[in-house]
Amino acid sequence: MSAKHPIIAVTGSSGAGTTTTTTAFTEIFRRLGINAVTIEGDSFHHYTRAEMEVIIRKLKTENLNISYFGAKANDFVKLEQCFHDYGETGQGEMRAYLHTFDEAVPFNQMPGTFTQWRPLPDDSDMLYYEGLHGGVITDECNVAQHVDLLIGMVPIVNLEWIQKIIRDTSDRGHTREKVMGSIVRSMDDYINHITPQFSRTHINFQRVPTIDTSNPFSATTIPSLDESFVVICFHDIKNVDYPFYLNMIQGSFMSRTNTLVVPGGKMSLAMELILTPLVKELMEKRTQD
Repeated sequence: MSAKHPIIAVTGSSGAGTTTTTTAFTEIFRRLGINAVTIEGDSFHHYTRAEMEVIIRKLKTENLNISYFGAKANDFVKLEQCFHDYGETGQGEMRAYLHTFDEAVPFNQMPGTFTQWRPLPDDSDMLYYEGLHGGVITDECNVAQHVDLLIGMVPIVNLEWIQKIIRDTSDRGHTREKVMGSIVRSMDDYINHITPQFSRTHINFQRVPTIDTSNPFSATTIPSLDESFVVICFHDIKNVDYPFYLNMIQGSFMSRTNTLVVPGGKMSLAMELILTPLVKELMEKRTQD
């Protein structure tokens, strides 16, 4: 961790609301006048999409699995080095993983490939990471130790599967069978690398649908925020002003002494109310250092 060069990481997978979170942080940064540099977790994958498909087919013949949730498909050492370097110097490297044709065309590349590594901007106030592994720990590395504010975006697993199936078939051109195979293949990595992170976070936001999602493989639409509640658990935050949040967020209530529940449609409001003072505190420590 570094007071001079703070790092915020949002860790979570599809269906959790990471896009909503990034939008909330972008607004917070704008309102507070913070120049934050953003990096995406997908940029630390080991393989292009084509390379990954070859490896999957090869390992399948050996009865072995690989997934983007796990260590085999990601460079956790490179990610930790990025966080370490930024915390120490405010410097580091970034690249982008190009998911779609719209993203790839400006670079004259194909979807599923990476841009070149390039230096982070010189004048950033903090680093913002959004991806799968902002709080990962393995025998070889500890990414979580470098993060000043770690936010977990936690989907109910059926919601995650619905989101992944619909996104990957509609936006990324995969077949439903291929996506379902990916879900099955990734379960070990999900259990060993994704879920443990949510015990290391400062705050978890968990979206819980209020409609029937019992068979995610037959779903044709993604439950909306208004068809959900968001369970907000404070793990390592001091002096949480729960009465203030209950007063400001209509329909909210406490389910435990450290857990606030809000209507899904109020998720962005809740995030801005909760996260703004925490980001402001990081900036104050930065300027005082």
